[in-house]
Amino acid sequence: MSVIYEPRGKAREYSPLACNLYSGCEHGCLYCYAPAATRTDRKQFIEAHPRNDIIKNLEKDCQNWKGSKDHVLLCFTSDPYQPLEVEHRITQKAIYMLNMYGFPVQIFTKGGLRAIRDFGILQKNPDNAFSVTLTLDNPDISKQWEPKAAPPDERIESLKIGHSMGIKTWVSFEPVIDPKAVYRMINITHEFVDLYKVGKMNYHPISKTIDWRTFGFTVKNILDNLGKPYYLKKDLLAFMQ
Repeated sequence: MSVIYEPRGKAREYSPLACNLYSGCEHGCLYCYAPAATRTDRKQFIEAHPRNDIIKNLEKDCQNWKGSKDHVLLCFTSDPYQPLEVEHRITQKAIYMLNMYGFPVQIFTKGGLRAIRDFGILQKNPDNAFSVTLTLDNPDISKQWEPKAAPPDERIESLKIGHSMGIKTWVSFEPVIDPKAVYRMINITHEFVDLYKVGKMNYHPISKTIDWRTFGFTVKNILDNLGKPYYLKKDLLAFMQ
């Protein structure tokens, strides 16, 4: 069973390769597309568990894909540092495995300080990267949207620690729930974030209440003025034409 795959569509803008280590995610984010994408009932989806034989199958794929220098993103349809990882350490094993076969890793998480346990491993390969999704800077509102994800200050602190250790850091602003929160979070993170990827909100009624053209040009101007590298996703760029 192949577990390393080539993302398609919007996900392709984040990474050429990816691997989902867990089935489901305990974070329970209200906007999450993954239950629909995996055809899983939302209540069942948050009862997450490690994928069967995931490390064994990952090693087989590493052998089959050997020679590729593309990043492998962990993870799209689950979170590599959801609470389950504290016990199972699947992500830790996966990083070791991928790096051993020459694959750089991109961590993609809302797990906050749970991730720093593995920074010593990430630090060993200069091509590894650590990224977080930032949505809201108000912890109370964040908890309403992302019930069991780490609060925003924890995610920001994990970026700061990773950057101080020489690990490449980037932030995903997607979905965008409150444009002003995005502007504020850029201003408080730009000194320790190497790259920003900015999208919009999709498949949710709140998307229709936001002026995406104004948001796109505003965030572009902020990042340009700060001299920060960024990538605007195609669905946001479409509103800026």
